[in-house]
Amino acid sequence: MTTTTENTTATAETTTVLDASGVTMRFGGLTAVRSVDLTVNAGEIVGLIGPNGAGKTTFFNCLTGLYVPTEGKVSYKGTVLPPKPHLVTQAGIARTFQNIRLFANMTVLENVLVGRHTRTKEGLWSALLRGPGFKKAEAASHKRAMELLEFIGLEHKADHLARNLPYGEQRKLEIARALASDPGLLLLDEPTAGMNPQETRVTEELIFAIRDQGIAVLVIEHDMRFIFNLCDRVACLVQGEKLVEGTPAVVQGDERVVAAYLGTPFEGAPGADEVAAVEAAEAVAEAAGASKATSAEVTEATGAAEATEAAEATEAAEAATEAAAAEENAAEAAATAEAAETAEPTEAAEEAEATEEAEATEPAAATEATPAEGTTSKTSKTSPEGETQ
Repeated sequence: MTTTTENTTATAETTTVLDASGVTMRFGGLTAVRSVDLTVNAGEIVGLIGPNGAGKTTFFNCLTGLYVPTEGKVSYKGTVLPPKPHLVTQAGIARTFQNIRLFANMTVLENVLVGRHTRTKEGLWSALLRGPGFKKAEAASHKRAMELLEFIGLEHKADHLARNLPYGEQRKLEIARALASDPGLLLLDEPTAGMNPQETRVTEELIFAIRDQGIAVLVIEHDMRFIFNLCDRVACLVQGEKLVEGTPAVVQGDERVVAAYLGTPFEGAPGADEVAAVEAAEAVAEAAGASKATSAEVTEATGAAEATEAAEATEAAEAATEAAAAEENAAEAAATAEAAETAEPTEAAEEAEATEEAEATEPAAATEATPAEGTTSKTSKTSPEGETQ
C-alpha cells in the first residue's frame, strides 16, 4: 500500500516536469522495478530512498533511456520520452552517476564543454572549415561553460586535468557538466557518497541554488539527514515497489520505512509473495533432491547386491572348477595305480619265462660241450709230424 501526502508548500498551479506511470523493469525472471508511479513538478526537489537493492538506480536508468521499461511510460512535460539517452538529454533531462564518470585526461573546462553537445548545431563541415558560425557557437559554449564553473566555484581550475581534482570537486564538476545541457530536470544519483560532513553541506547548498534557477531535482541518497533537510517530497522504494511517498516528516515517521531499512518483516511488505514463491520452489527442489538421493541410494544398493551375487556366482564357479579338476586328478591317479598293478604280474611272468628258458638252455649247452672234448683228445694224439703214436 502506498501512502501519498500532499506537499503543503506547493503552489496551487504546478507544472509537471516528470511523469512516470506504471514503470516496471524485468530482467528475465527478476522484477527489479514494479509498477512505480512518480511525478516531479517544476522547481521541486524530490528524494528517492530505499535499502540497497531496492531498484532506485534501475528506476533512474529507466527514466533516462539507459533501460527500456518492460511496462509503463515516462513523460517529460507531457511528451513521452524516446528510449535513447541522447534524445532524453536533448529533451531536457540530465543526470549524474553513482560512480564518477568524468573524462580524466581532459581539462575541467573541456569536461563541461562536452555537456554542451546537445545544445549546439554545428556539424562536421562547420568544424572542419571553422567558419564564422562555428566560431560564434564555440565562443558561446565557452562562455556558458565558464559561467557554470563559476557557479560551482571551479573557474580558477578550468585548465586543470579532471583527474587531479579532489573527490568533492570532481562531484561538483560532474554536476556542472550535467547543467551544461540546460536541463529542466536534474537527476542526481547519490551526489554526497563518500563525502565528509562539510562537503555534504556544500553540496546541499549547491542543489538549493540549482532549484532556485527553476530546475527540478530528483535525487537518490542514503544519507537520511541530508535527504530530509533537502527535499520537498520523499518516496521510498522497497523490493522494487513504492512503499510510501510524502513529506519528509511523514516518511521519516512511517514505521514501515524503519522496518524496511532494518530488515524487519512487516505485514504487506513488498515482495512477500515473491519470497513465499521462492520458499515454495526451494521446498520443491529440496523434495526433488531428496527423492533423487533416495533413488540413488536404492540404485547403489541394487548395484551392490548385484555385485555381491556376481561375486558369489564367480566363487561358486571357481569352486566347481576346482572340484572338477580334483575329480579328474583322482581319476588319473586311480587309472595310474590300476595300470601299475596290471603291469607287475606281467613283468613277473616275463621274468619267470626268462628264467625257465635260461635253465633249459644250460643242459643243452652242457650236452653239446661233451663231444667236443672227445674230439680234442683224439686230435691231440696225432703228432705234428703226422705220425700216429
